[in-house]
Amino acid sequence: MPEKKKLLLRLDPAVHDALARWAADDLRSVNAQIEYALRMALRSAGRTVKRSLDEEEL
Repeated sequence: MPEKKKLLLRLDPAVHDALARWAADDLRSVNAQIEYALRMALRSAGRTVKRSLDEEEL
């Protein structure tokens, strides 16, 4: 299974709070919510993302 990439992300506290509330509403972690939002933005921009093998098993 490929290791996930790690990255340091600095956010405005208000953005983090909004993400945390959104994540809680969707029963996700903040990290998972950020990845979800990024995938939505990529799809909206017409940038497809190949699913990794571990995601296909879910």
